[in-house]
Amino acid sequence: MTTPTDLPLTLNDTVGAWVPHGRFVRPGQAGGPLDGLRFAAKDVFDVAGQPTGAGNPAWLASHPVPTRSSPLVDALLQAGATLAGKVLTDELAYSIHGDNIHYGTPINQAAPARVTGGSSSGSAAAVAARLVDFALGTDTGGSTRVPASYCGLWGLRTTHGLLSREGLVPLNPLFDTPTWLAHEPATFERVASVLLPASPFAPRRVLALTDAWAEAEAVFQPELQQARDTLAGLLGAPVQARTASDEGLDAWRQLYVTASAFNGWETHGAWIASHTPDFAPPIAARWQFASTVRAEDAAAARARIADIRTHVRSWLGEDGVAVLPSAASLAPLRDADPAAVDAVRMRTLRITSIAGLAGLPQVSLPLRSPEGVPLGISLLGPAGSDRALIALAVRLWQAMPH
Repeated sequence: MTTPTDLPLTLNDTVGAWVPHGRFVRPGQAGGPLDGLRFAAKDVFDVAGQPTGAGNPAWLASHPVPTRSSPLVDALLQAGATLAGKVLTDELAYSIHGDNIHYGTPINQAAPARVTGGSSSGSAAAVAARLVDFALGTDTGGSTRVPASYCGLWGLRTTHGLLSREGLVPLNPLFDTPTWLAHEPATFERVASVLLPASPFAPRRVLALTDAWAEAEAVFQPELQQARDTLAGLLGAPVQARTASDEGLDAWRQLYVTASAFNGWETHGAWIASHTPDFAPPIAARWQFASTVRAEDAAAARARIADIRTHVRSWLGEDGVAVLPSAASLAPLRDADPAAVDAVRMRTLRITSIAGLAGLPQVSLPLRSPEGVPLGISLLGPAGSDRALIALAVRLWQAMPH
């Protein structure tokens, strides 16, 4: 297949979302269901004829320009959406903060004094500024759910393995999921209709995950309660308060960290050792830790994770939907103390690890604090329920005051 001729991107990037090598436009096919929509791609998705940088100049310089695009990019172009280039990611997607020492920290137009979150930072910034209608991102440990919460966007962690990861720079294949962010619910659903299979999911029970709720700041609590009660009313369903974990969510976070770090080093350790890339200190520290995880510890963590997956899928069942916060806090201030940022990261990973360990879909709805700062409330559903879960989340959002 002949690669289409790209056009120069003349868009005024008011939020610093685009990478220097990502300023191009590839028109979509006319007449498709996404005709008229513009999207950007996180710079971990391959686009034929364009370099993939994965947030690090050493990666950009050491990898050939791909000759094939991610199947998701192709599907969106064939459906009529126009690709408006490639946007920032935290280095190798190994962060949920949203800064990059090489390419900068994009602006969160929904809360300019605060970070966008990451690692889908450029995707969130571009969508929040309405420079594109939606943007492809990825979610491993929270890399789309967290930016969605911080920037007032619709976000999704897809069921693990549901969408193709071909043509995608991995972080931890055990947990990586491709996905997208959107500003408008109608756009979010239009993209879902192209990328996701239909789902027969019919929820009949509402679960409030009290241990996840406890990790979130007080400002989340009224919105969580409102979402729980509104959802129960919409479904005519009973509410069950329960913990996600019987052993504590920090134990789950530690299992996620151990298994994902080992998997990440399996994936990238040889490249890091041979190219000695320059990483930001927090990301360098994560890779250093990853290099020390023992195979037997990773194997034990993976065995425990298999039990957790069975446990979560058991209490959720085929007809349960759980309400939980998308992150532990509002977006940190851009000049926040690094120790405070790391403490928030730990609490957020306790929340995001639930869907990650269980391999389940989670949709983040955009709400606001009384002061107008974005925050996200999520719905967690059974494996493969992604498209129906999005439709349910839109119904819930429309029924809630905002």
